[in-house]
Amino acid sequence: MNTQSYMPVEPGVGMEENFLSLDDILLAHERLPIRIECAFPRLGFLDKSSDTQDIPEGTKMELPLWLSKGLYERKRRVLSVELPKVYREGWRTVFNADPNVVDLHKMGPYYYGLGSQMLHFDSPENPEVAQTLLQTFIGRFRRTMDSSQNAYNEDTSALVEQSEITTCQVPITIKMFITLTELLS
Repeated sequence: MNTQSYMPVEPGVGMEENFLSLDDILLAHERLPIRIECAFPRLGFLDKSSDTQDIPEGTKMELPLWLSKGLYERKRRVLSVELPKVYREGWRTVFNADPNVVDLHKMGPYYYGLGSQMLHFDSPENPEVAQTLLQTFIGRFRRTMDSSQNAYNEDTSALVEQSEITTCQVPITIKMFITLTELLS
C-alpha cells in the first residue's frame, strides 16, 4: 500500500518540459543573454545586429531557452549563459526584502519556471537564485492564502495578481517549490 501523501517528484533540478503544454512552449522561447565561447561559422543570421556570415568568439547576444540548453555543454564550452536581470543580485535583494511589491508578470510571465530552468546552467549564483525563488514563492503564497481567508464575504481577487490566480500555474509552482526545497536540503 502506498502511504505517500504527495506526488513523488522526478529526479533532477527544475520542472521538465511538457511538449503539449502551451505554457512550456512559451517558456522555452524566453530569450536568455549568452556569450559565445567559440566561433560559430555560417550562423551570422542569428545575430541580427551583425552583417557578418560568422558569429565570432566573445559575441554577446540573446538566444531562446531551448536553443541555449541544446548548445550548452559542461565539458566543451560553446557558449556561456548569463543570468537574466530579474535573477541578478539587485533584484534578489528586492525579492528578499518583500516579494509582494514586484509585479512578476511585468518581469516575465514565467518567473518561477524560467528561474528553475536557469539552475540547469553552471553559475556560482545558483544557490542564491534557488533560495530567492523559494522565498519569493513562500511570501507570495502566504499573501494569496491570507487574501483568500478573509471574513468580509466579498471578492478579494483584486489583491492578488492575475498570474497567481491562474489555475494552470499552481501545480507547476508547487512542483517547483518541492524541487527547490529538496535542492536546498
